Amino acid sequence: MQPNSPTRRLILQTAVAAAALPAMAHAQTGSPASATAASTWAEIEAQARGQRVYFNAWGGSERVNSYLQWAAGQMQRRYGVLVEHVKLTDTAEAVRRVRTEKAANRSDGSVDALWINGENFLAMKREGLLFGPFAESLPNFAWVDVQGKPTTRVDFGEPTEGFESPWGMAQLTFFADGARLGPAQRPQSMAQLLALARAQPGRITYARPPAFLGTTLLKQALLELSPDRRALYQAHSPERFASVTAPLWAYLDALHPHTWRAGRQFPATPAVIRQMVSDGELLLGATFNPNETANEIAARRLLPSFVSWQFESGTVGNTHFIGIAFNSRAKAAAQVWANFLLSPEAQAHKADIAVWGDPTVLALDRLPAADRARFTAKRAAGQIEAAAPVWAEPHASWVDPIEREWTRRYSV
Repeated sequence: MQPNSPTRRLILQTAVAAAALPAMAHAQTGSPASATAASTWAEIEAQARGQRVYFNAWGGSERVNSYLQWAAGQMQRRYGVLVEHVKLTDTAEAVRRVRTEKAANRSDGSVDALWINGENFLAMKREGLLFGPFAESLPNFAWVDVQGKPTTRVDFGEPTEGFESPWGMAQLTFFADGARLGPAQRPQSMAQLLALARAQPGRITYARPPAFLGTTLLKQALLELSPDRRALYQAHSPERFASVTAPLWAYLDALHPHTWRAGRQFPATPAVIRQMVSDGELLLGATFNPNETANEIAARRLLPSFVSWQFESGTVGNTHFIGIAFNSRAKAAAQVWANFLLSPEAQAHKADIAVWGDPTVLALDRLPAADRARFTAKRAAGQIEAAAPVWAEPHASWVDPIEREWTRRYSV
């Protein structure tokens, strides 16, 4: 699919249309707090000085942790704000904590800011667990590519409405050892993935849902196979669930007999799959960071012969965000933190393959020349040669029912 094809336009128009929905009243979002419009940014920075931000974020990556340590150091030096990384294994842990604190009427929350998107954002927005709107008042939001990257305002089909600040981009990407899987063998669709599994039985698999990448592969298949995707970009409908998801279950029924251990078992995490691909037990794996393969090659955990690619017609992609808890004790400092993470300097440092390799949310063509130059880097081994179109995520409310039905059908 070409970037300006009708299908591509439909996908992006769906996401943009969702972002253009009328803003819900605070009674609907349940938000008990909103940013003070009267505060100037200088006043917010002054209030932030001396505050401590408890930033709740996944702690399972050395690269991410190292990047956050660098960013925290910059915050303390420049703004007098102490950022403490509260390492999570699952963002839902922080969501549950904020929910419990709201039920107990606690105004001095234990969570200030958090790395969030998808169903966690949907739950927090609907339950009034987020401070805001604040995101589009941040000075550095002016550089965000809201036109070219519409998911910076739409999170899994749900308009963000300023309740979370975009931080980075992600897109389903496949990787393999190019010495084992040549260009002609690399699947460019879910149908071709099925054909490869049939030709190479036992050498294809995916992470067991609800592991994020496993669920993402299900969504990729559903979007490819669905004759009408519009229902997937609306809130989940129990009445239509069976008919909308029928193509997915038919596809998996055909795929599983040819996968690793005949579909009777699925690896628990993407990291396990990456090691199996590295060892040659599996032919390919998947990641949600288009630069992860390059990261792993640079860290000498994958051979230089590894390659990565995305399906030509497109793959599921999204934005990940920074949210602020409604009862944060450091709302000013949390906003300064979110704004710094949006700065060209912080975004370029994060996008560096040697640091993290997380794609930027900024519109590079609108940046001043000096800031644009920060992003200029030579292509590294393992990076995709050309990015494919981004398919917007289905509405977050579909995730839980799909995972439950997958478990009912295939869990043994």
